[in-house]
Amino acid sequence: MKNFKIILVFVLFAFGVTLNAKVKYSKFIDTQLQLVYQMNDANLSQEQIEDLVQKQEYLYDQELNKIISNKQYYIENVQDYSTEIFSLKKIISINKRAGNGYAVIRDEVQLKSYAIVKNQNILIKNVLLSLDVPTINDFEEKLNIYTAQNQEALSKITTKDYKDILALQDDSSILKATKQNIREYYALQEINSDFIAFLYKAENKLYRLNKYSKYHIIKPVVFIDSFTSVKTVDRLLEPYGLSVVKLIIIFLLILVIYFLRKVFYIALQKLFLKIDFLSRYSEQILEKLRKSIEVLILIINVNMVIYVYNNFSSIEEVSRIFNIIYGFYFTLIIYIIVNTAAVIKLNTFEKEKSNIKSELINVGLKIINFFIVIIGLLIVLYFAGVDLTAVLSGLGIGGFAVAFAAKDTISNFFGTLSVLFSDVFSQGDWIEVDGKEGVVVEIGLRVTTLRTFDNALIAIPNGIFASKDIKNWNKRKLGRRIKMTLGIKYDSKQADIKNAIKEIKEMLQNHPQIATKDTMYEYKIEYGHMAKLVSKDDLEGIKKTLLVYLDEFGDSSINILIYCFSKSVDWEEWLKTKQDVMEKIMIIFENNSLEFAFPSLSIYNETESGKEKI
Repeated sequence: MKNFKIILVFVLFAFGVTLNAKVKYSKFIDTQLQLVYQMNDANLSQEQIEDLVQKQEYLYDQELNKIISNKQYYIENVQDYSTEIFSLKKIISINKRAGNGYAVIRDEVQLKSYAIVKNQNILIKNVLLSLDVPTINDFEEKLNIYTAQNQEALSKITTKDYKDILALQDDSSILKATKQNIREYYALQEINSDFIAFLYKAENKLYRLNKYSKYHIIKPVVFIDSFTSVKTVDRLLEPYGLSVVKLIIIFLLILVIYFLRKVFYIALQKLFLKIDFLSRYSEQILEKLRKSIEVLILIINVNMVIYVYNNFSSIEEVSRIFNIIYGFYFTLIIYIIVNTAAVIKLNTFEKEKSNIKSELINVGLKIINFFIVIIGLLIVLYFAGVDLTAVLSGLGIGGFAVAFAAKDTISNFFGTLSVLFSDVFSQGDWIEVDGKEGVVVEIGLRVTTLRTFDNALIAIPNGIFASKDIKNWNKRKLGRRIKMTLGIKYDSKQADIKNAIKEIKEMLQNHPQIATKDTMYEYKIEYGHMAKLVSKDDLEGIKKTLLVYLDEFGDSSINILIYCFSKSVDWEEWLKTKQDVMEKIMIIFENNSLEFAFPSLSIYNETESGKEKI
């Protein structure tokens, strides 16, 4: 009986070795195993390793196309190796009782290898199921979850290290089989890591291919991608989020939308003919609408291009923007239809000399246009995410009553809009309004707060800004004025005065901090987009005037006017420049024997011999 048990163990052991020898995970994994073995060969050159890496990436790419093309099959048929695992567990338990240590390790490692591949197959299934989420960002979140689950399961499988067994020197067939299983076990771990890395690298392509599969164009896409030249071009386009297939689809979409334009015109004309009120004006209305529809088609093209570029995924913010634009164009089209029909009808009334009052027609048309604008605004607000219930509730009679009672508040609110849209001043600007001066702290809905230079806080109702003059000292980019009058004594010589004026002017023209006509400035405002003619210098606040002239004969001095601008508008830098100019003027006066005059009074004593100055 004992001999029979020993024979049975050896038979089962032999069966286990045979089973191990014939195990095939899948064609893809078996090929990847061979590549991993080759790459782990220390005798390979750099070029050989690079060739193997390229081959590995090519195989991953081919497998990806295969999986997406047969998505449903891979979801419904997850290979779990249950039969092989069950058999191995039986063999392990027998080998344990028989004391065959290496055989137990061999089969335990094989069991873990099956678990790794099974875990990878589950990951593939979960990834395929998560591809149908609305956006690529949602897919990325799902991918993070499932790869984390894969790694957690893998960490439980790979708790034991078998590398010490690989160092054993023994020619027994059991040990050789055990070593082979261990090498395969570690290689499968590498393949699992490489597979996850490939998923993250190709997540955009994976999501895009799934969309192609959903739109039933996966086969032509895979066919196009199979060309070597296409792969080469794709590698160049990939950093920009593009591919050859994407470009082809974008081009075809543009063509289709362009040719559908005529179909749209015909459908719109048929619609107008069915409406009695518009049937007589269909041609004129379509002519007026043509430009708007052309722009709308262009916008639809842009929307579709962005959708395809983003791997057939909508971006919430972008979709909202396009919905707002569509709402605006819907309103515009209705506005054009109504006003075109109204203009034609008005011309008819004029020719027929109708008794209908023109004022009544004009008022009626304005009311209609008002409601069109209001409805269009509500549509745009809806697409912008505004709660229309709150907006509509404020349009009732009670809303008008409250508005009348709170007219000052509304005045201040519209004053706020006036300030914000007119760009008269901004936070941080030094302004002066209605006798109050300071730096703008905040522009609120009702009031604007100023911080005065003596550190007090002033709140000014925004309604004031609509009716008062505002002086903004910050609306200047180059040039802060320096103006002074220099008084010199009457007994100064004309030549000295003339020479001093000349030297002062030359000093100012050569001063590095004084603006002159030669001072260069880079204009910030794009004047090409403005619909009016303005002085660039005055618009941006640029002053370069420089004047030095003999100005007047004063009561006690001959006065010289100096009028110029410092380059900097900063107060401290302006003071430094002004001080430097004054010091240089003092030196010039000293060099020309001129003295500053001061207010004085001369008294003359008139005698018979003449006048005597006292």
